[in-house]
Amino acid sequence: MTVVVPHYNDLPALGRCLNALQAQTLSADAFEIVVADNASPQGEAAVAAVIAGRARLLTVSERGAGPARNAGVGAAQAPIIAFTDSDCVPEPGWLKAGLSALERYDIVGGQMEVLVDPSRPKTGAEAFEQVFAFRNDRYIRDKGFSVSANLFCSRKVFTIVGGFGVGLSEDVDWCHRATSLGFMIGFAEAAVVGHPARVDWPELLIKWRRINYEGYHLALKEGRRLRWMLSTYLLPASVLAHLPHVMASRSLGGRRERMSAIMTLTRLRAWRLIDAHRLFFGLRR
Repeated sequence: MTVVVPHYNDLPALGRCLNALQAQTLSADAFEIVVADNASPQGEAAVAAVIAGRARLLTVSERGAGPARNAGVGAAQAPIIAFTDSDCVPEPGWLKAGLSALERYDIVGGQMEVLVDPSRPKTGAEAFEQVFAFRNDRYIRDKGFSVSANLFCSRKVFTIVGGFGVGLSEDVDWCHRATSLGFMIGFAEAAVVGHPARVDWPELLIKWRRINYEGYHLALKEGRRLRWMLSTYLLPASVLAHLPHVMASRSLGGRRERMSAIMTLTRLRAWRLIDAHRLFFGLRR
């Protein structure tokens, strides 16, 4: 198995990711790690120093996680590919559980856990993400895709489907292309990867600016631009629909955290509606 880890400009997170991969219950000689670095500004020597022999380093000049993943697969030496991101922390049983699930499915997505610092109260962004971010079981079941931070497939499947795209929701696009070719996607609950929550509104906004942009361009590719725009008018009403979910969430510890999540949800849905208009009418690039 080859684990492909795209990376750009976050050396401490890359170190934590590699530490977690070294702690896998799967035998160390059963997998290799390829770090596909998007020419990080610290330079190749600094990235190599963090890797410290734990992975093969591949420098990829074409910017974007999609091209980095594609290059990583091209350099892979194994017939099975596992994808995670450099800011993620796979749990020890991740690789073994994902590999086992590939006996039943052509493509496997695992469970995502949102990580927060337990030593302090959650911010609004963290409370929101603990309820709403990375619901990979629902993505697979209801929308037919897995996030690329926790994805397994064979090299054969990847070659048939083709590489990840650029400038759109590459994980959605790739999985939809795969399932349209008849490949079966499944969920592996025991294949768990942790991802740190965004800690404040600016970080959350960076994430959602990217998601909105990529979602819009995927809709353009799939010929559903108008439907995408019309669906954004449901965003304000969806706040009410999600209130019971916030109030019942076991991830949140009390009234303050629940109210913070609701306020962030409301603010974000309003912002997404405005940003959708900017994209649709060509006011944002």
